[in-house]
Amino acid sequence: MQRIIVLDTETTGLSPENGDRVIELGCVELVGRKLTGNNLHLYFNPERDSHEDALRIHGLTTEFLSDKPKFAQKAQDILAYLQGAQLVIHNAPFDMGFLDKELSLLGLPPLKTYVSDVTDSLAMAKDLFPGKRNSLDALCDRLGVDNSGRTLHGALLDAELLADVYIYMTRGQHALLGDDGLGGGFGAGDDARNRIDLRQFALPILQATPHELTAHAEALEAIDKASNGKTIWRNLGVG
Repeated sequence: MQRIIVLDTETTGLSPENGDRVIELGCVELVGRKLTGNNLHLYFNPERDSHEDALRIHGLTTEFLSDKPKFAQKAQDILAYLQGAQLVIHNAPFDMGFLDKELSLLGLPPLKTYVSDVTDSLAMAKDLFPGKRNSLDALCDRLGVDNSGRTLHGALLDAELLADVYIYMTRGQHALLGDDGLGGGFGAGDDARNRIDLRQFALPILQATPHELTAHAEALEAIDKASNGKTIWRNLGVG
């Protein structure tokens, strides 16, 4: 079963090409769309100060990082952990750019050569919610993910929040495929001996409320956008 690693970094600034470095890495593992607890969280000594603006965001001081390992000391452990996984990263080019720079300083190939795929959850969110704010905080608010503990940015906390956001954003398409992390799916328990004749029951008919109909239409639209217009109902000319 495919491992998904939701990944986030904190850095000393915005430009790896100008010498900024990775100072924190947070990774959360999902298997079968469930959190496994097999996470990775590391701080690094960048051997330089963080820019003032970056320090205000993550709060990781030079003093705090001074006794932490250098990235080079943990690089092989990181690559072994990420090997073959699908990565989910919010604004992936930013984090990938920093990690690729760290690897290049060690004479190692880019990160994409070690993993199966990289999904940019920011690009996904822009497709699902065009014209809206799609920062991690905005998505948490929109999807009902509790981010009340996020006073400062932290790589592990942000990866944990993003894992919840990613599960919410992809829930519809996986539920349709019977792969919502809850087991079962189409064909599950399809043995005729386990079937129940529902004709023996007087089943009530519950009409959807206007709010439910609107929510249903929005969910269908989001799934359709996520599939680039390849949903079955569009091809059949319904919905």
